[in-house]
Amino acid sequence: MIIGVPKEIKPSENRVAVTPAGALELTKRGHEVYIQTTAGEGSGFPDELYVGSGAKILPDIAAVYDIAEMIVKVKEPIEPEYDLIKEDQLIFTYFHFASYEPLTMAMIESKAVCLAYETVEEPDRSLPLLIPMSEVAGRMATQQGAKYLEKPQKGKGILLGGVPGANPAKVLVIGGGIVGTHAAKMAAGLGANVTMLDISLPRLRQLADFMPPNVTTRFSNEYTIRELIKTHELIIGAVLIPGAKAPNLITREMLKDMQPGTVLVDVAVDQGGCFETTKPTTHDNPIYIIDDVVHYCVANMPGAVPYTSTVALTNATLPYVIKLAEQGWQEACLRDSTLLPGLNIVQGKVVYQAVAEAFGLDYTPVSKVLS
Repeated sequence: MIIGVPKEIKPSENRVAVTPAGALELTKRGHEVYIQTTAGEGSGFPDELYVGSGAKILPDIAAVYDIAEMIVKVKEPIEPEYDLIKEDQLIFTYFHFASYEPLTMAMIESKAVCLAYETVEEPDRSLPLLIPMSEVAGRMATQQGAKYLEKPQKGKGILLGGVPGANPAKVLVIGGGIVGTHAAKMAAGLGANVTMLDISLPRLRQLADFMPPNVTTRFSNEYTIRELIKTHELIIGAVLIPGAKAPNLITREMLKDMQPGTVLVDVAVDQGGCFETTKPTTHDNPIYIIDDVVHYCVANMPGAVPYTSTVALTNATLPYVIKLAEQGWQEACLRDSTLLPGLNIVQGKVVYQAVAEAFGLDYTPVSKVLS
Protein backbone atom coordinates (compact mmCIF):
# COMPACT_ATOMS: atom_id res chain seq x y z
CA MET A 1 0.00 0.00 0.00
CA ILE A 2 1.05 3.61 -0.55
CA ILE A 3 1.11 5.41 2.79
CA GLY A 4 1.35 9.19 3.14
CA VAL A 5 2.42 11.12 6.24
CA PRO A 6 1.72 14.86 5.88
CA LYS A 7 3.16 17.56 8.10
CA GLU A 8 0.68 18.63 10.76
CA ILE A 9 -0.56 22.17 10.10
CA LYS A 10 -2.75 22.75 13.14
CA PRO A 11 -1.25 25.68 15.12
CA SER A 12 1.57 24.69 17.50
CA GLU A 13 1.33 21.02 16.51
CA ASN A 14 4.83 19.56 16.29
CA ARG A 15 4.03 15.85 16.39
CA VAL A 16 4.29 13.55 13.38
CA ALA A 17 2.25 10.39 12.85
CA VAL A 18 5.10 7.96 12.10
CA THR A 19 8.65 7.81 13.46
CA PRO A 20 11.58 6.69 11.28
CA ALA A 21 11.44 3.36 13.14
CA GLY A 22 7.79 3.02 12.14
CA ALA A 23 8.60 3.90 8.54
CA LEU A 24 11.22 1.15 8.47
CA GLU A 25 8.72 -1.45 9.71
CA LEU A 26 6.43 -0.51 6.82
CA THR A 27 9.00 -0.28 4.04
CA LYS A 28 10.65 -3.58 4.91
CA ARG A 29 7.24 -5.20 4.41
CA GLY A 30 7.13 -3.81 0.89
CA HIS A 31 4.90 -0.78 1.45
CA GLU A 32 5.71 2.65 0.03
CA VAL A 33 5.95 5.44 2.60
CA TYR A 34 5.91 9.10 1.57
CA ILE A 35 6.76 11.77 4.14
CA GLN A 36 6.21 15.47 3.60
CA THR A 37 9.51 17.30 3.93
CA THR A 38 10.24 18.53 7.49
CA ALA A 39 7.15 16.67 8.84
CA GLY A 40 9.25 15.11 11.59
CA GLU A 41 11.54 18.00 12.45
CA GLY A 42 9.35 19.31 15.27
CA SER A 43 9.59 15.90 16.96
CA GLY A 44 13.34 15.62 16.45
CA PHE A 45 13.24 13.45 13.32
CA PRO A 46 14.88 15.11 10.27
CA ASP A 47 14.19 14.01 6.70
CA GLU A 48 17.43 12.04 6.42
CA LEU A 49 16.31 9.62 9.14
CA TYR A 50 13.22 8.79 7.10
CA VAL A 51 15.25 8.38 3.93
CA GLY A 52 17.51 5.99 5.83
CA SER A 53 14.40 4.00 6.77
CA GLY A 54 13.38 3.59 3.14
CA ALA A 55 10.78 6.36 2.96
CA LYS A 56 10.56 8.94 0.19
CA ILE A 57 10.33 12.67 0.83
CA LEU A 58 7.75 14.82 -0.96
CA PRO A 59 7.92 18.63 -1.17
CA ASP A 60 4.44 19.64 -0.02
CA ILE A 61 1.23 18.47 1.58
CA ALA A 62 -0.73 18.31 -1.68
CA ALA A 63 1.77 15.84 -3.12
CA VAL A 64 1.36 13.55 -0.11
CA TYR A 65 -2.43 13.51 -0.29
CA ASP A 66 -2.33 13.06 -4.06
CA ILE A 67 -0.19 9.90 -4.03
CA ALA A 68 -1.36 8.12 -0.89
CA GLU A 69 -3.95 5.38 -0.56
CA MET A 70 -3.79 5.75 3.23
CA ILE A 71 -3.05 8.98 5.07
CA VAL A 72 -1.71 8.58 8.61
CA LYS A 73 -1.93 11.73 10.74
CA VAL A 74 -1.94 12.92 14.33
CA LYS A 75 -4.70 15.53 14.42
CA GLU A 76 -7.91 15.88 12.47
CA PRO A 77 -7.71 17.49 9.02
CA ILE A 78 -8.29 21.22 9.15
CA GLU A 79 -9.95 23.37 6.49
CA PRO A 80 -6.97 23.74 4.09
CA GLU A 81 -6.78 19.94 3.90
CA TYR A 82 -10.44 19.24 3.18
CA ASP A 83 -10.17 19.60 -0.61
CA LEU A 84 -6.99 17.49 -0.70
CA ILE A 85 -8.76 14.37 0.57
CA LYS A 86 -9.89 11.98 -2.15
CA GLU A 87 -12.89 9.68 -2.47
CA ASP A 88 -12.16 6.21 -0.98
CA GLN A 89 -8.89 7.44 0.54
CA LEU A 90 -8.32 5.99 4.02
CA ILE A 91 -7.63 8.65 6.67
CA PHE A 92 -6.33 7.24 9.96
CA THR A 93 -6.01 9.87 12.70
CA TYR A 94 -7.68 11.48 15.71
CA PHE A 95 -10.96 12.99 14.45
CA HIS A 96 -13.18 13.78 17.49
CA PHE A 97 -16.07 14.31 15.07
CA ALA A 98 -18.80 14.83 17.68
CA SER A 99 -17.22 18.09 18.83
CA TYR A 100 -17.00 19.80 15.41
CA GLU A 101 -19.75 19.71 12.80
CA PRO A 102 -17.86 21.41 9.90
CA LEU A 103 -15.22 18.65 9.95
CA THR A 104 -17.92 15.98 10.02
CA MET A 105 -19.74 17.48 7.05
CA ALA A 106 -16.50 17.94 5.09
CA MET A 107 -15.52 14.30 5.56
CA ILE A 108 -19.01 13.13 4.56
CA GLU A 109 -18.71 15.21 1.39
CA SER A 110 -15.21 13.87 0.64
CA LYS A 111 -16.50 10.24 0.59
CA ALA A 112 -13.25 9.18 2.23
CA VAL A 113 -12.92 6.36 4.74
CA CYS A 114 -12.41 7.98 8.15
CA LEU A 115 -10.97 5.67 10.81
CA ALA A 116 -10.64 7.46 14.15
CA TYR A 117 -7.91 6.60 16.65
CA GLU A 118 -10.12 7.62 19.55
CA THR A 119 -12.84 5.02 18.89
CA VAL A 120 -10.64 2.00 18.20
CA GLU A 121 -11.81 -0.12 21.12
CA GLU A 122 -10.71 -3.35 22.81
CA PRO A 123 -13.34 -5.89 23.96
CA ASP A 124 -12.85 -4.63 27.54
CA ARG A 125 -13.88 -1.12 26.35
CA SER A 126 -10.34 0.27 26.67
CA LEU A 127 -9.15 2.63 23.93
CA PRO A 128 -5.63 1.57 22.91
CA LEU A 129 -4.90 4.50 20.59
CA LEU A 130 -6.21 7.10 23.02
CA ILE A 131 -4.30 5.70 26.00
CA PRO A 132 -0.77 6.99 25.13
CA MET A 133 -1.92 10.56 24.49
CA SER A 134 -4.22 10.40 27.51
CA GLU A 135 -1.22 9.42 29.64
CA VAL A 136 0.72 12.41 28.30
CA ALA A 137 -2.22 14.81 28.61
CA GLY A 138 -3.02 13.70 32.16
CA ARG A 139 0.52 14.32 33.34
CA MET A 140 0.67 17.62 31.48
CA ALA A 141 -2.64 18.74 33.01
CA THR A 142 -1.07 18.72 36.46
CA GLN A 143 2.18 20.24 35.20
CA GLN A 144 0.38 23.10 33.45
CA GLY A 145 -2.10 23.54 36.29
CA ALA A 146 0.77 23.95 38.76
CA LYS A 147 2.32 26.59 36.50
CA TYR A 148 -0.87 28.62 36.14
CA LEU A 149 -1.53 28.57 39.87
CA GLU A 150 1.45 30.93 40.12
CA LYS A 151 0.53 34.56 40.74
CA PRO A 152 2.33 35.97 37.65
CA GLN A 153 0.10 33.64 35.59
CA LYS A 154 -3.02 35.05 37.34
CA GLY A 155 -3.43 32.02 39.59
CA LYS A 156 -4.03 31.99 43.33
CA GLY A 157 -0.31 31.91 44.08
CA ILE A 158 -0.12 28.53 45.78
CA LEU A 159 2.65 25.95 45.38
CA LEU A 160 1.11 22.63 44.42
CA GLY A 161 3.00 20.62 47.03
CA GLY A 162 3.29 23.32 49.65
CA VAL A 163 6.26 23.39 52.07
CA PRO A 164 6.61 22.52 55.79
CA GLY A 165 4.31 24.89 57.64
CA ALA A 166 2.31 25.90 54.53
CA ASN A 167 -0.52 23.75 53.17
CA PRO A 168 -0.28 22.14 49.73
CA ALA A 169 -2.85 22.89 47.06
CA LYS A 170 -6.07 20.94 46.76
CA VAL A 171 -6.53 19.30 43.36
CA LEU A 172 -9.88 18.02 42.11
CA VAL A 173 -9.76 15.48 39.25
CA ILE A 174 -13.12 14.83 37.59
CA GLY A 175 -12.91 11.42 35.91
CA GLY A 176 -11.02 8.33 36.96
CA GLY A 177 -9.89 7.03 33.59
CA ILE A 178 -6.42 7.16 32.04
CA VAL A 179 -6.21 10.98 31.99
CA GLY A 180 -7.53 11.37 35.51
CA THR A 181 -5.32 8.64 36.92
CA HIS A 182 -2.14 10.11 35.48
CA ALA A 183 -3.13 13.64 36.51
CA ALA A 184 -3.80 12.47 40.06
CA LYS A 185 -0.55 10.49 40.25
CA MET A 186 1.44 13.56 39.19
CA ALA A 187 -0.36 15.86 41.62
CA ALA A 188 -0.03 13.39 44.49
CA GLY A 189 3.64 12.84 43.71
CA LEU A 190 4.21 16.59 44.02
CA GLY A 191 2.56 16.55 47.44
CA ALA A 192 -0.88 18.00 46.68
CA ASN A 193 -4.06 16.85 48.37
CA VAL A 194 -6.04 15.19 45.58
CA THR A 195 -9.71 14.30 45.29
CA MET A 196 -10.79 12.04 42.41
CA LEU A 197 -14.39 11.77 41.18
CA ASP A 198 -15.94 9.04 39.05
CA ILE A 199 -19.40 7.57 38.47
CA SER A 200 -18.16 3.97 38.60
CA LEU A 201 -17.91 2.42 42.05
CA PRO A 202 -15.74 -0.46 40.78
CA ARG A 203 -13.32 2.08 39.34
CA LEU A 204 -13.28 4.07 42.60
CA ARG A 205 -12.45 0.88 44.47
CA GLN A 206 -9.54 0.22 42.11
CA LEU A 207 -8.25 3.77 42.53
CA ALA A 208 -8.52 3.57 46.32
CA ASP A 209 -6.41 0.40 46.25
CA PHE A 210 -3.41 1.73 44.34
CA MET A 211 -3.40 5.50 44.82
CA PRO A 212 -1.19 7.01 47.55
CA PRO A 213 -2.69 8.17 50.88
CA ASN A 214 -2.99 11.81 49.78
CA VAL A 215 -5.60 10.82 47.15
CA THR A 216 -9.25 10.60 48.22
CA THR A 217 -12.00 9.13 46.03
CA ARG A 218 -15.59 10.37 45.91
CA PHE A 219 -18.61 9.37 43.85
CA SER A 220 -19.31 11.99 41.20
CA ASN A 221 -22.59 13.90 41.12
CA GLU A 222 -23.61 17.53 40.85
CA TYR A 223 -23.97 18.00 44.61
CA THR A 224 -20.45 16.75 45.29
CA ILE A 225 -18.94 18.80 42.49
CA ARG A 226 -20.62 21.96 43.79
CA GLU A 227 -19.27 21.23 47.27
CA LEU A 228 -15.67 20.53 46.23
CA ILE A 229 -15.10 23.36 43.75
CA LYS A 230 -15.36 25.84 46.63
CA THR A 231 -12.17 24.57 48.27
CA HIS A 232 -10.01 23.11 45.47
CA GLU A 233 -7.54 25.40 43.72
CA LEU A 234 -6.80 23.22 40.66
CA ILE A 235 -9.67 21.44 38.89
CA ILE A 236 -8.87 19.02 36.07
CA GLY A 237 -11.63 17.86 33.72
CA ALA A 238 -10.81 14.33 32.56
CA VAL A 239 -14.18 13.00 31.41
CA LEU A 240 -14.53 10.92 28.24
CA ILE A 241 -17.52 9.36 26.51
CA PRO A 242 -15.98 7.48 23.54
CA GLY A 243 -16.80 9.18 20.27
CA ALA A 244 -19.37 11.52 21.84
CA LYS A 245 -19.44 15.06 23.16
CA ALA A 246 -18.31 15.45 26.77
CA PRO A 247 -20.98 16.49 29.32
CA ASN A 248 -20.80 19.94 30.90
CA LEU A 249 -20.20 19.14 34.57
CA ILE A 250 -19.23 22.64 35.70
CA THR A 251 -21.54 25.43 34.55
CA ARG A 252 -20.84 29.12 34.13
CA GLU A 253 -22.80 30.00 37.27
CA MET A 254 -20.65 27.61 39.34
CA LEU A 255 -17.57 29.77 38.72
CA LYS A 256 -18.79 32.29 41.27
CA ASP A 257 -18.39 29.65 43.99
CA MET A 258 -14.68 29.16 43.24
CA GLN A 259 -11.82 31.01 44.87
CA PRO A 260 -10.27 33.80 42.75
CA GLY A 261 -7.23 32.38 41.00
CA THR A 262 -8.61 28.83 40.77
CA VAL A 263 -7.30 27.05 37.66
CA LEU A 264 -9.48 24.90 35.41
CA VAL A 265 -7.70 22.52 33.03
CA ASP A 266 -10.09 20.88 30.56
CA VAL A 267 -8.46 17.84 28.98
CA ALA A 268 -11.84 16.98 27.40
CA VAL A 269 -11.66 20.05 25.15
CA ASP A 270 -11.17 17.85 22.05
CA GLN A 271 -14.60 16.36 22.78
CA GLY A 272 -16.26 19.73 23.36
CA GLY A 273 -15.11 20.18 26.95
CA CYS A 274 -16.61 19.20 30.31
CA PHE A 275 -16.89 22.81 31.54
CA GLU A 276 -19.60 25.07 30.09
CA THR A 277 -17.09 27.93 29.76
CA THR A 278 -14.54 25.85 27.82
CA LYS A 279 -13.34 27.12 24.45
CA PRO A 280 -10.29 25.68 22.65
CA THR A 281 -7.01 27.53 23.11
CA THR A 282 -3.50 27.07 21.72
CA HIS A 283 -0.01 26.68 23.15
CA ASP A 284 0.71 30.23 21.96
CA ASN A 285 -2.29 31.64 23.84
CA PRO A 286 -3.24 28.92 26.32
CA ILE A 287 -5.42 30.63 28.91
CA TYR A 288 -8.30 33.02 29.39
CA ILE A 289 -10.01 34.25 32.55
CA ILE A 290 -13.71 34.29 33.38
CA ASP A 291 -14.92 35.51 36.79
CA ASP A 292 -11.33 35.45 38.13
CA VAL A 293 -11.03 31.74 37.22
CA VAL A 294 -8.12 30.77 34.95
CA HIS A 295 -9.09 28.42 32.09
CA TYR A 296 -6.41 26.30 30.39
CA CYS A 297 -8.08 24.56 27.42
CA VAL A 298 -5.34 23.71 24.91
CA ALA A 299 -6.81 21.28 22.39
CA ASN A 300 -3.55 19.47 21.59
CA MET A 301 -1.74 19.38 24.91
CA PRO A 302 0.64 16.51 23.97
CA GLY A 303 1.85 18.64 21.04
CA ALA A 304 3.99 20.58 23.52
CA VAL A 305 6.14 17.48 24.13
CA PRO A 306 6.31 16.17 20.56
CA TYR A 307 9.23 13.78 20.89
CA THR A 308 7.63 11.87 23.77
CA SER A 309 4.18 12.04 22.18
CA THR A 310 5.30 10.93 18.72
CA VAL A 311 7.20 7.91 20.01
CA ALA A 312 4.32 6.91 22.32
CA LEU A 313 1.71 7.33 19.57
CA THR A 314 3.65 5.37 16.93
CA ASN A 315 4.20 2.54 19.43
CA ALA A 316 0.41 2.25 19.72
CA THR A 317 -0.75 2.92 16.15
CA LEU A 318 1.87 1.05 14.11
CA PRO A 319 0.43 -2.48 14.55
CA TYR A 320 -2.90 -1.19 13.20
CA VAL A 321 -1.25 0.73 10.37
CA ILE A 322 0.51 -2.49 9.33
CA LYS A 323 -2.78 -4.43 9.38
CA LEU A 324 -4.54 -1.78 7.30
CA ALA A 325 -1.68 -1.64 4.81
CA GLU A 326 -1.44 -5.40 4.38
CA GLN A 327 -5.13 -6.32 4.43
CA GLY A 328 -6.93 -3.17 3.28
CA TRP A 329 -9.39 -1.36 5.54
CA GLN A 330 -12.38 -3.61 4.89
CA GLU A 331 -10.61 -6.90 5.53
CA ALA A 332 -8.68 -5.50 8.49
CA CYS A 333 -11.86 -4.23 10.15
CA LEU A 334 -13.71 -7.49 9.49
CA ARG A 335 -10.89 -9.53 11.03
CA ASP A 336 -10.13 -7.24 13.97
CA SER A 337 -13.02 -6.39 16.29
CA THR A 338 -10.81 -3.79 17.98
CA LEU A 339 -10.28 -1.87 14.73
CA LEU A 340 -13.90 -2.07 13.59
CA PRO A 341 -15.37 0.62 15.91
CA GLY A 342 -12.73 3.02 14.65
CA LEU A 343 -14.78 3.45 11.48
CA ASN A 344 -16.74 6.70 11.85
CA ILE A 345 -17.52 7.90 8.32
CA VAL A 346 -17.28 5.64 5.27
CA GLN A 347 -17.81 6.88 1.71
CA GLY A 348 -20.29 9.56 2.75
CA LYS A 349 -22.13 7.51 5.39
CA VAL A 350 -21.93 8.07 9.15
CA VAL A 351 -21.33 4.62 10.68
CA TYR A 352 -20.64 5.65 14.29
CA GLN A 353 -23.88 6.24 16.15
CA ALA A 354 -22.65 8.89 18.61
CA VAL A 355 -21.47 11.08 15.71
CA ALA A 356 -24.82 10.77 13.92
CA GLU A 357 -26.68 11.63 17.12
CA ALA A 358 -24.47 14.65 17.82
CA PHE A 359 -25.66 16.41 14.66
CA GLY A 360 -28.96 14.69 13.86
CA LEU A 361 -27.52 12.85 10.85
CA ASP A 362 -28.61 9.58 9.31
CA TYR A 363 -26.86 6.59 10.85
CA THR A 364 -25.77 3.59 8.80
CA PRO A 365 -24.75 0.43 10.69
CA VAL A 366 -21.14 -0.36 9.94
CA SER A 367 -22.08 -3.86 8.81
CA LYS A 368 -23.78 -2.35 5.75
CA VAL A 369 -20.57 -0.75 4.45
CA LEU A 370 -18.59 -3.94 5.01
CA SER A 371 -21.04 -6.37 3.43
